[in-house]
Amino acid sequence: MNKKWLVISTAAVVVVAFIAGALFLRERSTQEVVQAAQANNDAFVRPHSPIFGNPAAKVTIVEFFDPSCETCRAFYPIVKGIVNASFGQVRLVVRYAALHQGSDTAVKIIEGARQQGRYWEVVEKVLADQPRWAAHHNPQPELIWDTVKELGLDVAKAKSAAASPEVEQVLRQNTADMKALKVTATPGFFVNGTPLRDFGAEQLKALVDRELKSQKAP
Repeated sequence: MNKKWLVISTAAVVVVAFIAGALFLRERSTQEVVQAAQANNDAFVRPHSPIFGNPAAKVTIVEFFDPSCETCRAFYPIVKGIVNASFGQVRLVVRYAALHQGSDTAVKIIEGARQQGRYWEVVEKVLADQPRWAAHHNPQPELIWDTVKELGLDVAKAKSAAASPEVEQVLRQNTADMKALKVTATPGFFVNGTPLRDFGAEQLKALVDRELKSQKAP
């Protein structure tokens, strides 16, 4: 019996130590992100960053977004809904985090098509078609050109833009800012520079509401 309880006690200690270690690492990681956000304020919004909503809104959601990310696809209507329901008080700024294989090509295609003034339509079509082109075991981002063609865009012009040094620089800058802010997973959210610590739709809404209230406070 004593030996049995010794084994159980040892196992319990190991479990507690594991949980404590995991919580410590999570807290340390969170603190690193907070410190990175405070030290790199200029890394949130760049002149080329797409903006949805009122450009002058006092609350800014910055989303680091990967076109291949299923969770980004699921959150897209949620985030747009938050902006649309804010009566011009909240805006969304999209940044790229091309973490999956093939995502860098997808970003270049989106940016190439963007120059024809149909950015949000392109993003929505790309996300809707994600299951077809973004299978992680066999990504085929070149299939996105079929999607772009369906929108009636000039594909030849978009391909030329996608291969341009300007679009390459956009991707490079987004990657540099992603690393500076220690974004390692997508979607990665910041609200007025505050990182979303506990991931989830309700948590994001709560953080936005908190910022809205702070803007109204005397």
